[in-house]
Amino acid sequence: MIPGEPLVLTIDDVSKVGEARRLAVAQANRLGFDETGRGRVAIVVTEAATNLFKHAVGGELILQDLEIGQVHGLEVLSIDRGPGMADVGRCFVDGFSTAGSPGHGLGAIPRLSSSFEIDSVLGVGTLSSARLWAVAPTKGGKLDSMEWGVVSRPFPGEEVCGDAWAIATDSGQTLMMVADGLGHGPQAAEASHAAVRAFQAEAALGPAGILAAAHEVLRGTRGAAMAVARLDPGRREIVYCGVGNIAGTVVKPGSSRGQSMVSHNGTVGHAVRKIQEFVYPWEEGSLVVMHSDGLGSHWRLDGHAGLAWKSPCLIAGGLYRDSARGRDDVTVLVVRERSE
Repeated sequence: MIPGEPLVLTIDDVSKVGEARRLAVAQANRLGFDETGRGRVAIVVTEAATNLFKHAVGGELILQDLEIGQVHGLEVLSIDRGPGMADVGRCFVDGFSTAGSPGHGLGAIPRLSSSFEIDSVLGVGTLSSARLWAVAPTKGGKLDSMEWGVVSRPFPGEEVCGDAWAIATDSGQTLMMVADGLGHGPQAAEASHAAVRAFQAEAALGPAGILAAAHEVLRGTRGAAMAVARLDPGRREIVYCGVGNIAGTVVKPGSSRGQSMVSHNGTVGHAVRKIQEFVYPWEEGSLVVMHSDGLGSHWRLDGHAGLAWKSPCLIAGGLYRDSARGRDDVTVLVVRERSE
């Protein structure tokens, strides 16, 4: 999957609710949603944004393209930093309200979404993910046996993200990459998007081959930090190759931090000391987390109970909320085997 640029909206004013709705409907139209589907998107985004404005601290909506095979969709990721919900189930019952309003909104989100998940902790905040599809994907259209989640947002004040990411599957294996163009803004985005094109064109070469190809493609750009991983559940291994400060971590079941994977120093497109693959064991139930240096390096998954067992999209959202540095582009990609 090669995603479009995510839309990131800080919901700090009532006018942002209407803006979020308009942008989401335009994005859904681009993704092929029909009139009925665009209506569902409008309601979901309006209710999510309204809830953030009325009840939350530090509320953000991230609208991210989805793609399974030839089917396109939209993920609405809602993130806030408190106060959290004491009774999540009750808050989604039609008619319940803590703000004196009719309280019909939140229950519409899971009803109108193809899938919905929420995690809320008092004093920490709330994360929720609603996914809507232009056409319901068939089982054969799933991303093989893997599921993923991502947060990718630009440096505050920039319109484009200097990071980029991609994921692809073939013959039961999953390839994933994160790239961070030097600096931020359009020129950083140019470099990271060139890395994505190299990933897409040379996927058959494996992690080291993709990095080598990207090194040539990026020579006319600012350059980038970049890492590629190939996950092979059949062999129970993950092969990792990185240059620069993209972090990769395998988190085993029951662990809060995991094993860091090795990258060499350098800048893809300019100065690369060594391109080398490393192989790590993969246990059933593990996660792989890859992120740019916009995320702090000392994150853990035990900040509150149960986050590690949530879907990758909520895990990515939680890591971003709790550990983003706030002074750079940031991308967090989380991948694991499906539990079904």
